[in-house]
Amino acid sequence: MRNLIAISQSGETADTLAAIHLAKSLGAVVLGICNVAGSSVSRYTDAGIYTHVGPEIGVASTKAFSGQVTVLTMLSLYLAQLRQTLTAEELKYYVCALSALPEHIEQTLFCEDQVRLVARSLKNSKNCLFLGRGFAFPVALEGALKLKEISYIHAEGYPAAEMKHGPIALIDEEMTVIFIATNHSYHEKIVNNIQEVKTRKGKIISIVSEDSSEIVKLSDYTIVIPHCEELLLPILASIPLQLLAYHVALIKGCNVDQPR
Repeated sequence: MRNLIAISQSGETADTLAAIHLAKSLGAVVLGICNVAGSSVSRYTDAGIYTHVGPEIGVASTKAFSGQVTVLTMLSLYLAQLRQTLTAEELKYYVCALSALPEHIEQTLFCEDQVRLVARSLKNSKNCLFLGRGFAFPVALEGALKLKEISYIHAEGYPAAEMKHGPIALIDEEMTVIFIATNHSYHEKIVNNIQEVKTRKGKIISIVSEDSSEIVKLSDYTIVIPHCEELLLPILASIPLQLLAYHVALIKGCNVDQPR
């Protein structure tokens, strides 16, 4: 039997509800992940998990996104335990890393002064590329979405491995490229991507963890986040990107809570 995991902050997303009804009509077991108790998603699914992140006031979802990724990580670890695809020691390691995440998030928020500086350099930009490899690619999508959603700057998230197939043709001195360069397992490949952008005179902004001195040297601006387990770095890396969109919007005089 095939299963479905339905994710919605409000629990009322029309497309998600349609997918739930279709899946159930085909005999699937449906798990819901949402933030609002008593919502349609929580009523129509067979089981569910609440993210419990509190009301999302702004249209651009921030803490709900972080909560959803955290819940999915917890669910993955639980399934790994049931299916015995991780050892007891590995599970303990990941659970401890997850428990330390609130402290790492608090440390990440100390980067806000640097984010403001980077935001000032972006205020007149017309286009931005967000690039990431592996776990960092979905973070690139999140960063691009937030920037265009509340700052009205055209932005696209793209896999860094596919940079040569389209995006590279757009890079010149007018293009800002934001790298989510937190994946240590892809370090050399990301450095190569950054060097290619630098050769084409693109402006480079990099999100890095604490031990990425080589990338810092190549970048015009860097935002440093704490080092943690690589599996959890996407949760941390999304925070400065959300802050960046917020501060660019403020500088431009945009309404961050109710974008057009």
